[in-house]
Amino acid sequence: MIPEDLRYTAEHEWVAGDGSGPVRVGITHFAQDALGDIVYVQLPDEGTVVQAGDSLGEIESTKSVSEIYAPIAGTVVAKNATLTDEPEIINGEPYAAGWLVEIAPEDPASVAALLDAAAYRALTES
Repeated sequence: MIPEDLRYTAEHEWVAGDGSGPVRVGITHFAQDALGDIVYVQLPDEGTVVQAGDSLGEIESTKSVSEIYAPIAGTVVAKNATLTDEPEIINGEPYAAGWLVEIAPEDPASVAALLDAAAYRALTES
């Protein structure tokens, strides 16, 4: 459940795209599984400028509330409005319909600096 074509963070976010344009961000299967049933998602508005490691919002589940962190610096150019009414989509499709935001990277090279699938797999299996 760790797609090879994505990049990852140690905080369990994934990034789709190479940084040449906006990248799509979500949380991993590992993260949604640990959270349990997701009941609410708070996301930043379009136009919000974020730095890598900044809070992007929160995900609330039946177990806890967790911060979502920006994997890279840039500007939020889109958010998944469907999650307002259907946050549980993240549980079923964390790598597809359950994406969170799209960020236009400040530095396209920052995407390549994130963990690859093998490194993320090693992190989650340790």
